[in-house]
Amino acid sequence: MISLTGNFTTSVNEFSDLLKRLFHKTNNIDQFSANRGLPEGMLNEILSHKPLGVAIPEAYGGRGNSAREVLALLTATSYESLPLALTFGINIGLFIGPIAKYADDTAKGDIFGRFLDDRNMGGMMITEPNHGSDALNMQTSYRETEAGYKIDGTKHWQGLTGLARYWLIAARKQQANGSAGRDVDFFICDSSKENQQIVVEEYFDTLGLYMIPYGRNKVDVTLPINYKLNPQTTGINMMLDILHRSRMQFPGMAMGFIKRMLDEATTHCRDRVLGKGNLLSKDAIAFMIARMQSAYTICSAMCVRSCHISGLDVNLSSEGLEANSIKALVTDLMQDSAQTLVQVSGAKGYQLSHIGGRGIVDSRPFQIFEGPNEMLYTQVAEAITRLMKKQQQSNLFTFLESFTLTAKSCQFFKSELSVSLSNILPQRKMSDLGKILSRVMSLSYVIDLDGKGFRLDLIDNCIQIVRQEVAALMATFQNESNVQVIADYESGSSWTNFA
Repeated sequence: MISLTGNFTTSVNEFSDLLKRLFHKTNNIDQFSANRGLPEGMLNEILSHKPLGVAIPEAYGGRGNSAREVLALLTATSYESLPLALTFGINIGLFIGPIAKYADDTAKGDIFGRFLDDRNMGGMMITEPNHGSDALNMQTSYRETEAGYKIDGTKHWQGLTGLARYWLIAARKQQANGSAGRDVDFFICDSSKENQQIVVEEYFDTLGLYMIPYGRNKVDVTLPINYKLNPQTTGINMMLDILHRSRMQFPGMAMGFIKRMLDEATTHCRDRVLGKGNLLSKDAIAFMIARMQSAYTICSAMCVRSCHISGLDVNLSSEGLEANSIKALVTDLMQDSAQTLVQVSGAKGYQLSHIGGRGIVDSRPFQIFEGPNEMLYTQVAEAITRLMKKQQQSNLFTFLESFTLTAKSCQFFKSELSVSLSNILPQRKMSDLGKILSRVMSLSYVIDLDGKGFRLDLIDNCIQIVRQEVAALMATFQNESNVQVIADYESGSSWTNFA
């Protein structure tokens, strides 16, 4: 059981051992990897050890929501099961944390007590069928009544659909003319209570993450007055604070997953003999494994950075630059690591029961939900170019060497980054620029590890690999391309006419 008061390192190690037993001895994860959900009673047994207590405030019986402990729990869990780690991440980042920070005190005690004692879970409802990433135009609305708040709308792609008891529902206030207001508010919904039931209209047949149910939910509920979250300023700022903190938890989920991919790949390449040596003796394979180690190093540095800046006491509403950069890059590294494991595993990697194949389909959605990576990279580039314009600076390197998040690392890329940016860049170039900037910022985190005793050989290798990646990305960025979609491409393009 996760100790709610004692030594956390010992406690999380014991929890890791529990997961190993449940996934590999009591049950065989390889045998049920393609099935929906978990074997009967398994999730309840896991939750009975109170892992979510890590995120619950001490005043309500938990450990206090230390960013370090939350990320350590996610790391230990994702090594054994990425879907289970995401289940914890949804609960912690999108429900428990927001409740601890923004909910009315009269609502907290009962909710947190049910998490600890009754193995309840919670999630968040933001996205809608016609408004995914465009959350500010959501159509779910609320109005005040004598009974509380009446909320109507449809939400979809909520993790833990039909499984969570509690939900945070995002809605906009209904105006007198029937339109929705500009701000966003959040409400707690206890689906076990009368007038608060969420109707699941459809379960989606998701590709990967089979443990977690997703679907479309009909919201027609009436909630008590004290179930509305209380923003410190505006509801939009509250939503940004919640989402940015959640994105800064991604390295915790990524850490265990990347380490597992790396361990599996290293073991296979060391044991697989080809000719006079093993796979690790082959230069191309060694470079692939080194890139996985670079991902491990970057993710480690991101975890340390997140621990320092993402506590509940910090308002992250204006920290989109780092949050978006961290989320986009670390999820790309997750997918790259899974692809590499499958590649070096040969035919074994294409078995449904192989962890590499599962890793590909389970990590792929991480590049999409909570903001598609292309959009987030674009937003990273937009944030930097806005700052450059404000300072009337057009040279990218000159700006980066004076910018706090890149001053240390940009020196490794002086020749590549000494370019002048035009005032108007097409979106595809902005996305490329965001990828470059995210890697430069991440290398600053890695350099910070140097003074903390982290292995210098891992840091040195990481610097070399990131320099290669940035050089390749800059070549793409500087390449002029006016490629456009050809609407009637089929006309005059059938190969059979030319054979």
